[in-house]
Amino acid sequence: MSNEIAELAAELKGSLRKFPDFPSKGILFEDFLPIFSKPELFNKLLTAFKLHIGDKKIDYVVGLESRGFLFGPTLALQIGAGFIPVRKPGKLPGPVSSVEFQKEYGSDRFEMQEGVIPEGSTVLIVDDILATGGSAFAAGELVKKAKGEIVEYLFVMELDFLHGRDKLGRPVFTLLSGQDKKLE
Repeated sequence: MSNEIAELAAELKGSLRKFPDFPSKGILFEDFLPIFSKPELFNKLLTAFKLHIGDKKIDYVVGLESRGFLFGPTLALQIGAGFIPVRKPGKLPGPVSSVEFQKEYGSDRFEMQEGVIPEGSTVLIVDDILATGGSAFAAGELVKKAKGEIVEYLFVMELDFLHGRDKLGRPVFTLLSGQDKKLE
């Protein structure tokens, strides 16, 4: 991580609110929503991501429901890429591709409209937090079904102790240092 990105990350990390034992005991929930309440912080988040992306060719940014929608479209616009949403079942019109994935507490499903990613397109997959990697992996499977090329996965934060990046098989960038263990 460059010095400029590290400085932006440190400032953004300082704006997070922390909620111990949410949503369950032993979890420290770091709320990144305050970043969006201050335009200068939101701009710094986007600047850090753009600096990291650099001159990589990205045709589409794929954002995961729902928090990937908070910054994915704006990032896509700023890097000259299209934005594609990945949603829960029943939210997208027309024909969709679907993938089931495992979460910490059961299974879920993601969908993406068919035909929105032309074969061979370069794709950046974005979401707020990388935990177990299940939802990001599912989004990657949808991109692969469309014959898109995943350039990288990009997250605001990561729960390192869950080793989610190990599932993804492509480069992973996390802007803000994540938790490396559960609370005791």
